[in-house]
Amino acid sequence: MVTREDILVLGLTAGVLGSLVGGLMLGIGLGMVVQGVHIGWLLVLPGAPAGGGLGYLLARKLAKKLG
Repeated sequence: MVTREDILVLGLTAGVLGSLVGGLMLGIGLGMVVQGVHIGWLLVLPGAPAGGGLGYLLARKLAKKLG
């Protein structure tokens, strides 16, 4: 059975990991673009979906606990 604590931990973990991963990808990619290395766009553009994807994977792990 999933408790309220599990859901709270899922939300906090997904938020922190998503922010860290997405922020790092955005920061490093924009730094590369500013310096003229246009391949940095490959880090900038998927930054937000990559952060959200981690939250999705964590939620699926929690959902497996239900059944």
